[in-house]
Amino acid sequence: MAAKAGDNPESLMTLATVFCLRNLRKTMCYQGFRNKLCLRSDIFLPSEICDKLVNTYMELVHTDSNFEPEESFFQLFSDPRSTRLTRVQLREDFVRDRDLEAIRKQDLIELHLTYCNSLSSRSLKTLTCFRETLVSLCLFGCSHIFYRKGGAPLACNEDTEDEEEESPASRQALETDFNFQGFNRLRLLNLGGLPDEVDAETLLKPLKSLHSLDLSNVQLLGTAFLTQWKDRLASLVLYNVDLSEELVSTVVELVNLRHLDISRESRRTSKFKMTRKILTAVVQRLVNLVSLDISGHIMLDNCTVPHFEEAMGRPRWVTGSKNEDQVLNAIEAYTEFRPELAHRAINQLFDIARIQHCSQLLRALQLVIAALKCHKYDKSIQVTGSAALFYLTNTEYRSDQSVRLRRQVIQVVLNGMEQYQEVTVQRNCCLTLCNFSIPEELEFQYSRVNQLLLKILEPARQDESIQRIAVHLCNALVCQVDNHHKEAVGKMGFVKTMLNLIQKKLQDRMCDQVMEFSWSALWNITDETPDNCQMFLNCRGMSLFLECLQEFPDKQELHRNMLGLLGNVAEVKALRPQLLTPQFITVFSNLLDSKADGIEVSYNACGVLSHIMFDGPEVWSMEEPRRDTVMDKMWDAIQSWDVSSRRNINYRSFEPILRLLPQSISPVSQHWATWALYNLVSVYPSKYCPLLIKEGGISLLEKVLELDSSQPETKDMAR
Repeated sequence: MAAKAGDNPESLMTLATVFCLRNLRKTMCYQGFRNKLCLRSDIFLPSEICDKLVNTYMELVHTDSNFEPEESFFQLFSDPRSTRLTRVQLREDFVRDRDLEAIRKQDLIELHLTYCNSLSSRSLKTLTCFRETLVSLCLFGCSHIFYRKGGAPLACNEDTEDEEEESPASRQALETDFNFQGFNRLRLLNLGGLPDEVDAETLLKPLKSLHSLDLSNVQLLGTAFLTQWKDRLASLVLYNVDLSEELVSTVVELVNLRHLDISRESRRTSKFKMTRKILTAVVQRLVNLVSLDISGHIMLDNCTVPHFEEAMGRPRWVTGSKNEDQVLNAIEAYTEFRPELAHRAINQLFDIARIQHCSQLLRALQLVIAALKCHKYDKSIQVTGSAALFYLTNTEYRSDQSVRLRRQVIQVVLNGMEQYQEVTVQRNCCLTLCNFSIPEELEFQYSRVNQLLLKILEPARQDESIQRIAVHLCNALVCQVDNHHKEAVGKMGFVKTMLNLIQKKLQDRMCDQVMEFSWSALWNITDETPDNCQMFLNCRGMSLFLECLQEFPDKQELHRNMLGLLGNVAEVKALRPQLLTPQFITVFSNLLDSKADGIEVSYNACGVLSHIMFDGPEVWSMEEPRRDTVMDKMWDAIQSWDVSSRRNINYRSFEPILRLLPQSISPVSQHWATWALYNLVSVYPSKYCPLLIKEGGISLLEKVLELDSSQPETKDMAR
């Protein structure tokens, strides 16, 4: 059988790394002074393992809400005698000055800092500690790193108060004392987003051996300084840099360039016009180019270059919007540093998946997942990404996807729901979850998904479509799951949330899908779960039941769901006295005559009364209605049902029914239980015969035949 998309298992290295990070105190570490995490003295970890630990730790922090960050994690790597770091990738505000200082003694070869806006000029001082070994450095989007905190001078003081760490660097106190003097091994440098106040030329002048330079979104005062690398520079990225003839003249002198990117996000913001003369100069002078990005520029009508393809060679890796290949290439190329372009490309992928057919499903899903992980805080990526996932996981593509891949989709969808309370993201995420088998495929995140859905349903005035989808998901999640799952969800406030929704719908005098799904969810969550039945009663559940009956007398589906739920409550002996009031007994008795939903409402009402009757005449303290009168009505109702009726009900266990069989306290309850079993095993033999045998039903039916109190009709069915 062909492997499904994304079916490759995780490597043992990855599994072991994640396990260690989730269990640091049980594996590599111990609790030191003041609860500080310390590395065990008998441990030495090589760079392959340390790099993996740090980089996986960062991914877990940003993508797994169940993962608890460790305050002193980076301190574990402070001593190069026991740990070795060489290639580290850190991102976003989570990273602090003290984290970088903790690893300052390591001989880092690569250090990638992306959008680390909590870093101040203290971290520039730390960078100098790596100057003799660093080959690749990225400071993309770390705009605050060139500013001091509170105007303090550039310093690297281990005793700095932690409180100072918490606030971002002051944008007024520019650090002017730093440059790259002594970074003699540095070959790759990314300064994308360098603040306008920082002079790039002064900063970069000491670097003699650069091979790759990224100055995306940087304002260049002069351009001649770029020629200091004309014999070395192989890659130059000037995305969103204002082009001029002077800059182009400088660029075409960099004759060893293999990759040149002078693209823009938008044509609207550019005064520069791409002419035939300029494009010809680029192609003819830069003879070693293998890739050129000029997207986003205003191209004049005559801007074509003769023999362009021959000059550049056949395009091997084109980004764009013409076809699926180009769109996926664009997502891959732009996700990390150009979310605005990745957003557009994901939008185009959404259209391909929705209108046409996505032929590279695995690659498409992996790229969208990566984009959603990378830009957890970017609303536009979250909106388009979650919409694309909805179409990429639907029925058309489902059979080609592995369990592991679908779990990755669920994880990023839940991340989006967690981060954004915004309507579009919430709707897209909820709809995507509907593409999965529930509860089976969501069980590995069971508590988390329930908590998120209940949070969505908290506001009194939620968007109607989101409310409907969320309640549908809640209902599906508590159907056919173990009781411990139901108990856990009940403790989260599930019962109260559903009753609040019902209360709101009653106030609006509206019986819609939300109302019906809410009662259905309560029916499911109270099944053989006494604690949840108790919560239902404690939260005014019976009052809402009566109000719904009165307000919506003709809503058959609603009546079935409500009576099914009350059947669960009636199965709990300790709760039955709360149902034994003249008002409730009269209502249940009247519902015996109901023809709603075939026999279901009448059947469930009779089930509630059967459990109450089973407690015997001594608990029946009311004068009206009389116990005998109600029992007669129950007999009449059961006699009127067609025993071959197909049922709109699903039993996981017969135990509550079986306990009504071998008894003489209430023959009508025994008759109802026997009828229920007879109907189910005769209409659905393959499903219910094994269940009846498994739960010891045969011997109990034999006892019905032995009892003198059993009625002839009951014995006939039992036989």
